[in-house]
Amino acid sequence: MSVSQPFDVLLAEDDGVTREVLASALEGMGYRVRQFADGRAAWEAYDAEPARVVISDWKMPGIDGLEFCRRVRKRLLTAYTYFILITANEAGELGYEYEIGEEVDDFLIKPVARGQLWRRMRVAARILRFATQMQQIEQLLPICSYCHKIREGDSGPWETLERYVGQRTGSSFSHGVCPDCEDRWLADLNLSATPAR
Repeated sequence: MSVSQPFDVLLAEDDGVTREVLASALEGMGYRVRQFADGRAAWEAYDAEPARVVISDWKMPGIDGLEFCRRVRKRLLTAYTYFILITANEAGELGYEYEIGEEVDDFLIKPVARGQLWRRMRVAARILRFATQMQQIEQLLPICSYCHKIREGDSGPWETLERYVGQRTGSSFSHGVCPDCEDRWLADLNLSATPAR
């Protein structure tokens, strides 16, 4: 599904008033909303038909919002889902930085103002567009089987993946050596360092 058009939103919130207010605001922005009053029902619906955005209460019956998010992240062969957690607590009282780093993309504080929701959905749309573009790059760009350089189209120049992505996204990369390559290259070095007899 393209993210240039409004996408489906799965809303999990056990408070009926909050759920209706959020659903009405989202529908007013052009999104199709599937609403659920508990985490387990929301997860089962997501598992049957994933949504591109999930807005979930943190504390609710069934499973809580963090467990719901963990299940979303572990689901295989699923397009990236932008996950927004709703909480009644002030930002300073919770480990937001940890949770964002681990699983959750963003937070909303109750009562949720329409402007806050609109801004979060704009960010979600940008992130999902980027994720879709990266998926298209992976599917469409020729990649050299030996050096892993890529090129755009049939006649473009061959470039390193880092340079290609960096020029188009502003991203920079750090490098390391995976354990398999480390073992292989150390073994090669040990062989070449062994004196001939």
